[in-house]
Amino acid sequence: MRTFLLLFILFVVPSNPIELKQIPKTEIKEVKEEIIEVKGMNEFLYDIGHQESGNRYFIVNQFGYMGKYQFGKSTLKTLKIKVTKEAFLNSPDLQEYAMQQLLLYNKKRLQKYIDKFDGCKIDGILITESGLLAAAHLGGAGSVRKWIRSGKIKEDGNGVKITTYMQRFSGYTLYL
Repeated sequence: MRTFLLLFILFVVPSNPIELKQIPKTEIKEVKEEIIEVKGMNEFLYDIGHQESGNRYFIVNQFGYMGKYQFGKSTLKTLKIKVTKEAFLNSPDLQEYAMQQLLLYNKKRLQKYIDKFDGCKIDGILITESGLLAAAHLGGAGSVRKWIRSGKIKEDGNGVKITTYMQRFSGYTLYL
């Protein structure tokens, strides 16, 4: 057995010392993580309700706009919601239904512009579906179309511009 071990060492094991190769240095790069906040329909409704009324269902402003989303009587009439002021104010479910219907109504009227300009910038403002629908909630779909075509910016009775809503409510995923 000793003979075998000696022969093995002489012939199999190299006589030169083993050269240690250096391990290549790896560069450690700092990776910045970007946190992407996904904002959906619930966040959109909460945020627009907060902007309009502080999310208070039972409020009427100085111009007569009612509820969490500050609906006017003409908007309710357009949506074919026939109800008294008191009944509307006392029904949070009806107010939420009205908002859903208004979003669908405005989306139908703005679909051509959403398809054409979503993700583009106009006058430095990023155009998104949620931003356009929020602006339409504030000033009507017609004022949004007019702004896209001519640059004319509508303001509400409090001096809030539709472009402010486009920016503030940009980037929500609504799935309408």
